Amino acid sequence: MMPAAQKSLAAGATLRQHWPEYLIEAWALGMFMISAGVFSTLLGFPGSPLQRVVPNEDLQRALVGVAMGLTAIALIYSPWGRRSGAHMNPAVTLTFWRLGKIAPWDAVFYIVAQFIGGILGVLFTAALLRDAFTAPPVRFVATVPGAYGVNVAFVAEFGISALLMSVILRTSNSPRFAKFTGLCAGALVAVYIALEAPVSGMSMNPARSLASAFPAGLWGDLWVYFTAPVLGMQAAAAWYVFRRGKQAVGCAKLLHPPDQRCIHCGYVPIARRNLPPETQGALR
Repeated sequence: MMPAAQKSLAAGATLRQHWPEYLIEAWALGMFMISAGVFSTLLGFPGSPLQRVVPNEDLQRALVGVAMGLTAIALIYSPWGRRSGAHMNPAVTLTFWRLGKIAPWDAVFYIVAQFIGGILGVLFTAALLRDAFTAPPVRFVATVPGAYGVNVAFVAEFGISALLMSVILRTSNSPRFAKFTGLCAGALVAVYIALEAPVSGMSMNPARSLASAFPAGLWGDLWVYFTAPVLGMQAAAAWYVFRRGKQAVGCAKLLHPPDQRCIHCGYVPIARRNLPPETQGALR
């Protein structure tokens, strides 16, 4: 085993080289939570003008789903999202780590950043919107099991997470469809919120759920959102590898643009390849 001092040095070196990607992961989930809070408040808070214009709860949820799907797409295809790979989700990061496509320390820092970013996004929204966001029915946009109970919520979270990861792996590893990975992921987010949210709250993301549960004090069923998404995505990845082989999995990025470096597979943009190694390292 690596001595503690060597582990510390390895972690420090990784942090110095890859901190921009970690910062992006925090920013991305933070922005996602701000968007979720704003749109959920606009359409769900009883005092909101939009809530009076659209009183039907199913339609409200569908509109929030569209807004969040578009938010996810915008973050994935943004210049920053294209650089980090736009995981925004510890379950996604853990799946790619398990597939051997992300280094252990990168996975650790990605996950820490995601949790921090999500919590900061919710706290910012709470400070901005106050009771409209923190009080029921919006209540920090917390993910809680629906009327069917905790067990059904667990199964639902497992299923939607497995389907999302299956779609990500199939599209991102296809030369023909790779550029549509973000669109497919965003579309699934929109559909899930519209149709599945009454069952489990639609999380698929431990950091997203903790970000709401932390200030809301809703700890009782948090285990569902820490286990089911991870297990569902891991199961989907295992099935994909079983069917196609581990060599069929390319990189940990949802999108792999030619103009952005990749800390996962070591890709360097063509314009930087002729630079001295030490300069390439600084640019990374």
